[in-house]
Amino acid sequence: MARLSGMQKQVLSLYRSYLRAARSKPAESRKDIELFVGAEFRKNARLDKKDFQSIEFLMRRGHKQLEMLKDRDVSGFSYMAPK
Repeated sequence: MARLSGMQKQVLSLYRSYLRAARSKPAESRKDIELFVGAEFRKNARLDKKDFQSIEFLMRRGHKQLEMLKDRDVSGFSYMAPK
């Protein structure tokens, strides 16, 4: 198995943090959060691994959304699934 770069480790850490945050939400919202997070990470996995600018932007955006999700008053995400 290949070694992970520092950036890849950060992305996986962010993903795990989202899943941990989802566990603190109501059961009906948890599944939606997990589906949303999984879909976003899969969609962005297609990025070129050397496109550091885009990856860093997505990481910053992901951390901001994670902080919002951790807020006790937030129960989940609202999004429109692609057709």
